[in-house]
Amino acid sequence: MIWVNEQIDPSGIIYSCIACCDEGQAKACYQSFQDNLTEEQRAAGWIAQMRQVDSWEEVPVNALKLSF
Repeated sequence: MIWVNEQIDPSGIIYSCIACCDEGQAKACYQSFQDNLTEEQRAAGWIAQMRQVDSWEEVPVNALKLSF
């Protein structure tokens, strides 16, 4: 299982993405992404999301990939 965290802008473009295999690290990353969105970004439609994928091929190309 690979955890993918993404910050997505209002037009649906991935602004930042980090993928890892450690659930605890993924949850910490997700919380950081949430905490770093400003109220203005939230109001404009920015979101942070965490999702699971089965293989590295499903991770966006621009992601920082952590192997722990």
